[in-house]
Amino acid sequence: MTASTDLQARKAAAVSRGVATRNIYAVRAENAELWDAEGKRYIDFAVGIAVNNTGHRHPKVMAAVAEQAQAFTHTCFHVAPYESYIALAERLNAITPGDFAKKTMLVSSGAEAVENAIKMARAYTGRSGVIAFTGAFHGRTLMGMALTGKVNPYKKNFGAMPAEVVHAPFPNAFHGISEAEAIRTLEGMFASTVDPERIAAMIIEPVQGEGGFNIAPAGFLRRLREICDQYGIVLIADEVQAGMARTGKMYGFEHSGVVPDVITMAKGLAGGFPLSAVTGKAEIVDAPHAGGVGGTYGGNPIAVAASHAVLDVIKEEGLCARADEIGEKIRARLNAMAERQGMECIGDVRGLGAMNAFELVKDRESRAPDAELTSAVVAEAEARGLILLSCGTRYNVIRLLPPLTIPMDQLDEALDIIEASVEAAVQKSA
Repeated sequence: MTASTDLQARKAAAVSRGVATRNIYAVRAENAELWDAEGKRYIDFAVGIAVNNTGHRHPKVMAAVAEQAQAFTHTCFHVAPYESYIALAERLNAITPGDFAKKTMLVSSGAEAVENAIKMARAYTGRSGVIAFTGAFHGRTLMGMALTGKVNPYKKNFGAMPAEVVHAPFPNAFHGISEAEAIRTLEGMFASTVDPERIAAMIIEPVQGEGGFNIAPAGFLRRLREICDQYGIVLIADEVQAGMARTGKMYGFEHSGVVPDVITMAKGLAGGFPLSAVTGKAEIVDAPHAGGVGGTYGGNPIAVAASHAVLDVIKEEGLCARADEIGEKIRARLNAMAERQGMECIGDVRGLGAMNAFELVKDRESRAPDAELTSAVVAEAEARGLILLSCGTRYNVIRLLPPLTIPMDQLDEALDIIEASVEAAVQKSA
């Protein structure tokens, strides 16, 4: 029995079946590389699902964490607050879009940030309804599940969802849903399904993560901003996966020029340490009564120290520009692959910055999803030493999330593996 199979057996016996995992048991990681229990080396194109944008164990992040650990690791901000939390709130208030007074609260996970943003919107507006979008992912908590626009595995078997959450269509030209059609349907919902004056918030990802890396058109986001202004609805940008330089800008919404009222962020915010934030208009973030939001571990000082270092690294190493450079190289390679004979399975290539994906189909005319081929490509890549993730409501999209600090020779190596993996999977399926 190998070390990995032993760990797999122990996991099956001791860990909840609902916690799905791959069979790569990590023992060490550095920047874009990860080594498993057998000593096998991988290039990591998942980085903890867009968490380690600054790479595994960035030296500045590790130094900041070590320094903070010498002072204190936890006091609970509610009990004995500390300057670093306040300073991080000040930094986030300054770098988020919008020329208005802002405030921030810190929590631990993306789902927590989303939940608290909804609470703030409800307290501010005195309303309770929320509009989310098909294909969305906003977390696995009860409200997160309700907001999420994908049933399996996130809602299946978990019973009734919270009331007054409705889903509008997310535009997707590849799947035949135009921007104009999505807006018409949303406006029709106000006449037939939900009273817009009962809606507290509208929440949307600028680039859908789990939904398939679908990019929200700028015109669509501009129209949502107009609708929210018309009806007094709080517009929430879920930047949990798209934020922190991943798309070539600090926040994905910046590509559209649209300014949301509230932004939720997590994942890349703290370089591998659990931290999330809600930043937005001061009057909205201040709407809950004292004690109405927060949590024991929210704004943990170790994670806060890591986040300060991450923000420094993004600026000092020019990671927004680096994300664009990485993304251009990835999309050029994928588009060249798609143009080759025998690669008709690549139906679409899309992305912003270093948040890219390709969608696999049975044929380009029907655009029927090929989930089996997608799983095969991921498995082939893993066997060759590259960690990939799939996504999409039809389970046929492969997302590429290299760290923004990846050396270019490793990026080239990974793209070679992707090409070889697609070729091998296609040949085996023929």
